[in-house]
Amino acid sequence: MTSRYATLTREQLAVLVPELLLIGQLIDRSGMAWCISAFGREGMAQVAIEEWMAASPIYTRRMQQALTYEGTDVVTIFKGLQLDIGAPPQFMDFRYTVHDRWHGEFHLDHCGALMDVEPMGPEYVRSMCHDIEDPTFDATAVATNAKAQVRPLHRPPRTPVDRSPHCAWTVIIDDSYPPVVESDGCVALKSSRAATTQLDPITVSDRSEGDDGQADYSGPLVSDLDFSAFSHSALVRIADEVCLQMHLLNLGFLRAVDSRTEVDECREIATRQLVGIAGVAAGRIRAALDLPADEVGALRVLELHPLLNPAAYVTAGFDAGLRVEHGPAHDDNAWITLCGPGSVGPLQSVVRGVDPHLDVEVAGAPDDWTLQVVRRTDAAPEAGEVAVTRFSTGAAFEFGKRTSIPITVL
Repeated sequence: MTSRYATLTREQLAVLVPELLLIGQLIDRSGMAWCISAFGREGMAQVAIEEWMAASPIYTRRMQQALTYEGTDVVTIFKGLQLDIGAPPQFMDFRYTVHDRWHGEFHLDHCGALMDVEPMGPEYVRSMCHDIEDPTFDATAVATNAKAQVRPLHRPPRTPVDRSPHCAWTVIIDDSYPPVVESDGCVALKSSRAATTQLDPITVSDRSEGDDGQADYSGPLVSDLDFSAFSHSALVRIADEVCLQMHLLNLGFLRAVDSRTEVDECREIATRQLVGIAGVAAGRIRAALDLPADEVGALRVLELHPLLNPAAYVTAGFDAGLRVEHGPAHDDNAWITLCGPGSVGPLQSVVRGVDPHLDVEVAGAPDDWTLQVVRRTDAAPEAGEVAVTRFSTGAAFEFGKRTSIPITVL
């Protein structure tokens, strides 16, 4: 099935892809607030550990295969982090050093997640930078090499309070290390429709001589990915893969929450998470692509929103309105199952992220429905879930211009 992102120009995609990576990071800024309320700080941390350990090995391998940079070394791990919603460019400003194939380091000149958590106090900082990072960094590395260990040189809470870089880590691959094994959640998630979704390959024409963009990341590791250097087809595939990263993370989140709640409470937490991220994501997509703040712009934002992408996973059509039908995402009980005639909150959040005067009219069955965007006279107040998500500095984060420089072995 043709990607909905194929309708964008190469220049538009180069702007949108880092936005999608950042949106993926903000999913937890939305969801974890409700987990703290339901399970407390320690329970929230355990949910975060389980969701990231479940999702990251799967989507890391997918991106390696899509952009043909599969390997077993430190460079492969670092390339994966640059295309991971857990490390969106600049907001999570990873700086890499490669000593040889099996030894490397990274530090964060800026950690947006730390900026969000520090005001909450040192206990929350330790939960994120110690309890969550230790198992999840290794779980991400296991996608490349089970004998990889990611260990801190220093990390927050910061001493002194303005310490920079915010943290620093070593990455060492050694055959003597005990192998990291995939979590039970990861094993379960491997059989999901999201994990097994087949996307259109990067086209052969983009790999031909004279093409004006790179079709893979098989070349040297660079300090900052220049997304404008990729071909149109490669950017389309990256955008679709990043959306699948979000769906896989959400499925890991749902599995963790479901094990701790009854059905109704799980759905309530999941819906609040979606409402929060849906509205912030919609506003960022509209602004990034300079789309009109009207009914036409809102429908276009819906067409490009991670909630409804990739097209191979979420079955939907766009003409004068939106038509959603049962598809792979429904089989997974993914985000789209929280939307429909009986649950319009997430859809309202999207269109009101474009303009608060906009609303939706939805009709049909729970897994087969249509939507029309309409304009109301009065502006709707911002949903509380969206306001909670805006607590993150990522909600208003602005990307800067970076120079992409090859990283050489020291």
